[in-house]
Amino acid sequence: MATETTTETTSETTTETSAKPIPEPMVSDRTRTIITRVFRLLEDVIFVGLGVVLAGTALYLLAAAAGHFGKHLFALTLTGEAVIKLIEELLLVLLVVEILYTVQVSFREHTLAPEPFLLIGLIAGIRRVLVITAELAEPAVMSDVVFQHLMIELGVLTVLIVALVLSVTMLRRRVNPPQAVARA
Repeated sequence: MATETTTETTSETTTETSAKPIPEPMVSDRTRTIITRVFRLLEDVIFVGLGVVLAGTALYLLAAAAGHFGKHLFALTLTGEAVIKLIEELLLVLLVVEILYTVQVSFREHTLAPEPFLLIGLIAGIRRVLVITAELAEPAVMSDVVFQHLMIELGVLTVLIVALVLSVTMLRRRVNPPQAVARA
């Protein structure tokens, strides 16, 4: 018995595709590095300028709040309304200081951290709640429509404040997860 082997040859056809040449970069790596350094320097200069302006603003607002407090204290006119106004002024100082902190973190790390922005929103919300409660102290002066609008705004601000507090709490837990306590 003879075994017969058959071999088939197949011919492959190849087609050449016309490849487009990769263009040379218009800017060299050295130029990119220089431009990046210049932009970082400009960013730093802007952050420093912004920090100086914010620090000056915070100092001015704090001095103004202290002046108002001293004026009311020595004149013995420190009423509930004056205290609410003082707290509102101090929360504005705190708001500016939080913005200053955000600028400082951005300057130091060249990143944007979400927590300072959440705290700024939280302070602004609380500040507005104080303003509304001061306005609600004299309900005889306002109409029913204005009262309803203020109550709706107060409700929305409450939801916003709770959401911001939850966001800050979740963010802090994510960044600093709770450590398991080893029992002896």
